[in-house]
Amino acid sequence: MHTAIKIENLSFRYPKQSSDCFSNLNLEIPQGARFGLFGPNGAGKTTLMNLMTGVLDFSEGNIFMFDKSVKAKDKEVKKLFGFVPQDFSFYQELSPVENLEFFGAWAGLNKNDIKNRTENLLNILGLSEVKNKPVEKFSGGMKRKVNLAIGVIHQPKILFLDEPTVGVDVQSRHEIIHYLKQLNEQGTTLVYTSHQLNEAEKLCNKIALLDEGRIIANDDLDKLLQHHAQSDLELLFLNLTGKEFS
Repeated sequence: MHTAIKIENLSFRYPKQSSDCFSNLNLEIPQGARFGLFGPNGAGKTTLMNLMTGVLDFSEGNIFMFDKSVKAKDKEVKKLFGFVPQDFSFYQELSPVENLEFFGAWAGLNKNDIKNRTENLLNILGLSEVKNKPVEKFSGGMKRKVNLAIGVIHQPKILFLDEPTVGVDVQSRHEIIHYLKQLNEQGTTLVYTSHQLNEAEKLCNKIALLDEGRIIANDDLDKLLQHHAQSDLELLFLNLTGKEFS
């Protein structure tokens, strides 16, 4: 199996911080995985995701995305991935169509591809009827779907998801998870973090647990549950960290 992401001896600390967030961290994420990254608050999940996507710079170690170094800030690397952040990453006053036109052009797509992919995404995500309405008037679930559509408009090989369903209703959550599984079946590698551990169990087939900047578990979810004799991810987390997941 090919590797989508390889992290080698990564060390990072924020300016004015006395200790490292990570020190000599190593991690591999297989191509085609539905990979979950979990840990208590302050463990470094979002920081690690921001390092993998080039939002944060690092000086020690390396991160490779399909054998290309993220550190190089190469345009080809940026085309490889999409990022769905916890914060909304669209223009509230614009419609879904206008947002996707803007972000599609920003990703380097031609007008025809943008038009076709926009229609397809809005149809799949159930947003066709509101495609020309300002996003600011949408419910939380509909806004999350717009956020997701922007992240995949350029058909990335890897999709990073930081709390992709936070604040949404049960139906929207179900629709988003269903769509993510479809994307994965079509070949997209998912890298996901969330506080919704019951949701994570439905989506992820591989997980890594972070605690105090270290990876304390990394394997198939089923194998970890069996090895540690736990019935679900929340109990596994408590067993390995001694902490409640919050």
